[in-house]
Amino acid sequence: MNIAVLGPGAIGSLWASRLHSAGHTVSLWSRQTPPTLSIQLDQRQPTHFINNSIEALAQADLILVTLKAPNVEMSLAKLKSQIHNDTMIVLMHNGMGTAEKVNLLLPNNPLILATTTHGALRETTNQVRHTGLGKTELGGYNKAGKRCEFLAEVFQHALPQVVWNPTILDALWNKLAINCAINPLTAIHKITNGELAQERYAEPLHSIINEVALVMQAEGIKTDSEVLSQSVAQVIQATAKNLSSMQQDIVHQRQSEIDFITGYLIEKAQHHNIATPVNRSLYDAVKNIEQGWN
Repeated sequence: MNIAVLGPGAIGSLWASRLHSAGHTVSLWSRQTPPTLSIQLDQRQPTHFINNSIEALAQADLILVTLKAPNVEMSLAKLKSQIHNDTMIVLMHNGMGTAEKVNLLLPNNPLILATTTHGALRETTNQVRHTGLGKTELGGYNKAGKRCEFLAEVFQHALPQVVWNPTILDALWNKLAINCAINPLTAIHKITNGELAQERYAEPLHSIINEVALVMQAEGIKTDSEVLSQSVAQVIQATAKNLSSMQQDIVHQRQSEIDFITGYLIEKAQHHNIATPVNRSLYDAVKNIEQGWN
């Protein structure tokens, strides 16, 4: 297949390298301007990718979007005239809320949502390390996207384990719940994920999760606060030494994904007339930090 990776950060570079190794023709679209970009994955030989080629984008069978959520809609809007109506769009990023916008922007394109637990770290501009094996789930968002189940095999061949999930929104909501619990707290307090296991964070986590569970239930997702609490505790333990993406964004004074994580939760809660005061206070705290940089 001809595949374009839009946003070759850590996860994007990981997938670009593995899809190239699986025999696909892979190009990149990035903020960097050179016509070719080199990516070295772990100890492998560097791979040279065509970068920002309108021709390659126009010929793409698949565009894998691994940008941060706030940049997705604007970036695709700029490229819209170069994207063929049959090109499959796969969104793979933290947070929710971009699919609705992309579906309106590119209504004829098959739209597929993805979530992955693979770990990747971009050590330098051209070097990426695969830091942890994980699982990737794909699922169709629109009618055309739901006919693209074969993509699970394509991605599986490049970087297992990959499964097709007909209820991908359930999986994304469960990931959102974990992000709502971990990301804002670690960003505000500038701590590792593991430090959330301390007793002083027990009550805030409990309150966050209770609110998230109510919204998920209103959205038709079968869950409860006990199930979500167990999932959050497992992730805190498994990623104890990790710094969340939002924590890193705040430390480096970059725009975070708060609008597409806690902000998305609040938006859906308002739709269902559900009060989310704890999540609202965390949202406001992160936004105040960001606005303080100006």
